[in-house]
Amino acid sequence: MSQSALPESYYQLLEKIQAVDFVLVDLTLYLDTHPDDLDAIKQFNQASYESKQLKAEFESKFGPLMQFGGSFSNYPWDWKNAPWPWQV
Repeated sequence: MSQSALPESYYQLLEKIQAVDFVLVDLTLYLDTHPDDLDAIKQFNQASYESKQLKAEFESKFGPLMQFGGSFSNYPWDWKNAPWPWQV
C-alpha cells in the first residue's frame, strides 16, 4: 500500500490511537507518584481498554502496528507492506 493510497480513515484512526496512548503515558507518570489514586487507576484501565480496541480495529483494516509478538501477521507475511505507522 503506497502512502498516497491511504484513506483518510487511516490517519484518523492512527491519531486516535496516538491520543489515547499519550493519555496512558501521562497517567503512568502520575500513578508512579500517586499509586493510591483510584480514579486515576480507573482512567488508566479505561484508556488501556480503549487503546487495545482501537489498535485491533486499526490492524484489522490496515495491518500490524507492533513487531516482536505485539501484533499478528496475515498471510502472506505483511510486515513488508509500507508505509508503517511510524513512517506517516
